[in-house]
Amino acid sequence: MQRSVISSPSAPRAIGPDSQAVQCRAMLYVSGQLPLNPETMTLAKGFEAQAEQVFHNLSAVLAKAGMDSREVAKLTISLANLDRFAMLNIIMERYFVASYPARAAIETSRLPKSALIEIDVVAVETANA
Repeated sequence: MQRSVISSPSAPRAIGPDSQAVQCRAMLYVSGQLPLNPETMTLAKGFEAQAEQVFHNLSAVLAKAGMDSREVAKLTISLANLDRFAMLNIIMERYFVASYPARAAIETSRLPKSALIEIDVVAVETANA
């Protein structure tokens, strides 16, 4: 099986023993991205800025793999406060267009670095993207 590690300098480096993403043939598995500035490794301030930073980081990893948001099949979103779900939807519409990927959103008691949001994705390389 073909398997390769994807790493983009335009996304934050892993803070644990994991890779930014792993590609297995047409499938790309992107590790949970935190709202960290890749240059300073500091958190963005406030929920909206953190969500934007996470999507920016995800876009950088996807681009390194030669993909974009049109190839995202599934997102798993962890939120420190599910009351921010409506704002999340507004921000997601800036990055995705119909047809939207599948998604799960859960509230969690704590995220690494005390972030307000973390998102991981599964993308599928397509010829039509």
